[in-house]
Amino acid sequence: MSAVPKKASTEKTKTQSFYDSIAEVHNLALRVNGYRKSVAKYLRSLDLDIGADSFVLDGGSGTGIVTLGFQDAGFRPRQTIAFDLSAKSLHVARDEFKKEKKIDHKLISPVQGNILDLPFADDTFDLILSCGVLEYVTLDHGLREMSRVLKVGGKLVFIPVKPSLVGSVLEFLYKFKIHPVENVRKISQKYFKIVGNHKFPISEPMGWSKSIFLLEKNRPPNSKTR
Repeated sequence: MSAVPKKASTEKTKTQSFYDSIAEVHNLALRVNGYRKSVAKYLRSLDLDIGADSFVLDGGSGTGIVTLGFQDAGFRPRQTIAFDLSAKSLHVARDEFKKEKKIDHKLISPVQGNILDLPFADDTFDLILSCGVLEYVTLDHGLREMSRVLKVGGKLVFIPVKPSLVGSVLEFLYKFKIHPVENVRKISQKYFKIVGNHKFPISEPMGWSKSIFLLEKNRPPNSKTR
């Protein structure tokens, strides 16, 4: 078994064209600002039930920084899908994965597509990682779609851009819209249980613009526990 994607639309959007054009520069910026190290440190602190038979989705993976942070944390699932709209970003990510000597890059599959139309079956993934992608879409639609492909009891590590000075600069540069924290909490609870809300130390650059919500997929109403 594998998380085999269905055929996805490849119609080019403005957002895709934008990230295709900045992929290499964006990757360099993320490499020097410590995002990967911060993500790895946080994920190591969690009691995630991820093993050799698990399937993981990095939704909005970009050039693969969060996927690599996940690997740095010591997790080795059966398959990780690096999913992004930008073909160029995925090309850069694939090269970055191949450079890593401590991981098996063949277990990481880059897949291009739209986060609002994930080409995967319901209840496919044990864990989803998502950093800086839902700012481009309607939050309710994005979280609902991620909930659809996540198994009941599975976790979503949701890393939104938070309202801040740095966040406002990124909002302007990257042409997205920050979701108010109260909206993140309210809409998340429609599909998930909030089991953690991490704030990065001020010493970590990631904390200047990001926070983390650890979400767990709710059991559907009226479902029976076996």
